[in-house]
This record gives sequence, C-alpha cells and structure tokens, in this order.
Amino acid sequence: MAAVGALLGLLGLAACGSGANSGGATGEAAAGGSDFPQRDLTIIVPFSAGGGTDATARALAKAAEQHLGQSIAVVNKTGGSGAVGFTEGANAKPDGYTLTMLTMEITTLKHLKLSELTHEDFKPIAQVNFDPPAITVRADAPYNTVQEFFDYVKENPGKVKVGNSGPGALWHMAAIIMEKNVGVQFTHVPFEGANPAVTALLGGHIDMVPVSPAEVKAHVEAGKLKTLAVVDEKQSDVLPGVKTLEEQMGIKMPPIGSWRGLAVPKETPEEVVSILADAFMKAAESEEFKTYMKNNGLGLSIKDASSFQKMIVESHDYFGELIPELGIPK
Repeated sequence: MAAVGALLGLLGLAACGSGANSGGATGEAAAGGSDFPQRDLTIIVPFSAGGGTDATARALAKAAEQHLGQSIAVVNKTGGSGAVGFTEGANAKPDGYTLTMLTMEITTLKHLKLSELTHEDFKPIAQVNFDPPAITVRADAPYNTVQEFFDYVKENPGKVKVGNSGPGALWHMAAIIMEKNVGVQFTHVPFEGANPAVTALLGGHIDMVPVSPAEVKAHVEAGKLKTLAVVDEKQSDVLPGVKTLEEQMGIKMPPIGSWRGLAVPKETPEEVVSILADAFMKAAESEEFKTYMKNNGLGLSIKDASSFQKMIVESHDYFGELIPELGIPK
C-alpha cells in the first residue's frame, strides 16, 4: 500500500520550533500579547497510570513547568481505546489550560467505528516520542526464539492469549497485523492500557504482550520476562541484543508503533498555541527530559506542530486503508 511507505518515512522526527521568543514565561506572554498562563494547566492521558504514555506525559509536564511558570497536573481518563480521554480533551474549554496526550489511536477510532472523534478535533502542539512493538513473554515460557513462539501459535490456533491496551488500540492493532503477516491466530485479551496487560503477563493470565520496549524493560532486566523480537526496521537500544522480527524470520511488517504528542482543542487561539509550543519544545529538548526518556527506554522524537499534523494525517489515511483490509470492525 502506498500509505505504508509514506508512513515509514514519517517516523523519524525533527526538532520543534515556534514563533514565541526564547525567554521565560513572562517574556513569552509579553511577546504573544497575552498573559497566558495565569493558573495551573492539565494534561489528559487517555490511558492508565504506569504505561509509556502516562510516563512520557508526567516527565514532559515536570520539565515544562519552569517554562510556563505554573504547575501542570496529569490526569488519566481511561476507556474506549482512548476515546474517553480524547473526547474530554477535545471538548475542553479551548483556552490552552487543558492539553491532551495524543497517540496513534486518535487516527483509528473513527475507522473502527468506536467514535466520531478524529485528529480534526484538535490542534497539535508537538510530538515527542516513537516506540515500536516488542514481542514479550514470561521468562519461563517454553519458547526462546520468536520462530519457536510463532511455531507454537500455529500449532495451537487461538490458544495463545495476547494482551492489548483495548479493542482497536495500538497494541491490539499490532497483534492483528502480526496475525495477518505471520499467518497465526491469537486470542485477544483487552486491558485499559499497556501496564495492566504487562501485569497480567507477569501473573501468568496471558501469554504475550506486543507493547513497547519501555513498558517491559524493567521486568526483562529483572529476569521475569523475555523479549523475543522487536517489530521495527532496526534493533532497539532499550533492549540491546534483541533482534528484529525481520532479522529472525524474514518477515517485514507494515509500520506500527507508539507515538505520543500534545494537542489542544481545535478552537484554541494561535497565540496560546505558540506559547505552549515554545514551552513544550524547550521541555522536550531539556537534559532533564532527555535523560528521563533514555533511562526509561522511551524513544525521544520531537516534531513541531505542522510536522506533527502532517504525520497524523498520513497515519489517519494509512489506517483508513488498513483497517477495512484487516476486516475490522467485524
């Protein structure tokens, strides 16, 4: 599909800039002709606490507070594969005080008939992250390579339980794309975010999760889980030594992964968007944020508002082709 190639080329990210000046919060407000912000801000995370989206939002909020001169609270609004949180964010007062952490799911919800909400209900601020899926199982699982794992799945169709972050959410889509490209059949088990799915894997309630390297890193290092393959063009620095699916089985998957960025309601004034973009770009480029992302295995990737918008549109079009092809929703 043409959209696949287009999306592949959009996964690398570039540094963000904005029209606001480079001074502190007071200088930024003066340059924009606004006294924004005058009170605390909120970032809505549409998934549960403890996952990669939540972790990224909290680290970014902490780094941005010094540039905006106000506290930034992070609240988790889970449900509907992200639809609950996205809807609350899109319907918030468009004054810049409520931001939403956008993820890939904003480009799939309408195609999956889970919500009428789309990226057009938001105005992007910046993108800060991208991470691929990592095929991860319990350390005591009877397979030690991804080939052995998929051989087992083929021999036991529907027996292997795969956890995801909700029907139609990113890691559900990743597992479905694996089924299609490898020729296997899973039993899909939904959770309200990646962290609960990983917890279920640790407890032996499911057999595999295809979540990001960051979301399994600590458990892999502790010897409780093992990652059999990373589904990306290259190996992950987060899980060194783990080969890609293509390296091990010669299977090249369509691009799928976790990207994260901030947005505000579409009617938010441009001068407020400019102040927010300037502050969050500085936060993303700070050593504090970079160190946190590296130490926690999260891919640091930064795009400005217009580049982020372009990538979102491409992703929306890509899934508009892919979802009907996969036969979902059934």
